[in-house]
Amino acid sequence: MDRTANAVWQGNLKEGNGTLDTQSGALKGTPYSFKARFEDESGKAGTNPEELIAAAHAGCFAMQFSHFLAENGTPADELAAKAVVTLIPGTGITGSALTVVGKVPGIDAAKFQELAEQAKAGCPVSKALGAIKVSLDAKLG
Repeated sequence: MDRTANAVWQGNLKEGNGTLDTQSGALKGTPYSFKARFEDESGKAGTNPEELIAAAHAGCFAMQFSHFLAENGTPADELAAKAVVTLIPGTGITGSALTVVGKVPGIDAAKFQELAEQAKAGCPVSKALGAIKVSLDAKLG
């Protein structure tokens, strides 16, 4: 199974800009730039690679966690997952901090935490991010 995305970049690093397209069409001509990556924390200037990694990580983790919860006989009503990917200019991406709040009937906090940790370790995106620190804060809500 392969998934594709295309990037077109024009100009130099600081003044240039680009667009991203994905196979699914979820991104189509989506702008990205140096400003969107390093200067504009509002996200209004377009996307950036770290934001896309964060989206992939949160989505993958939530899917993996939902699978483990269902296998446990305690399917989730809802999992609200978030990933914060940290980029330090000149150093690179240093971490991805996962947080999740789950509405899961019939599970205790200890089992919820155990399965969340398993999902963090087992999610394919977490595995791909093996060169950085991946943290987890999991709570029932």
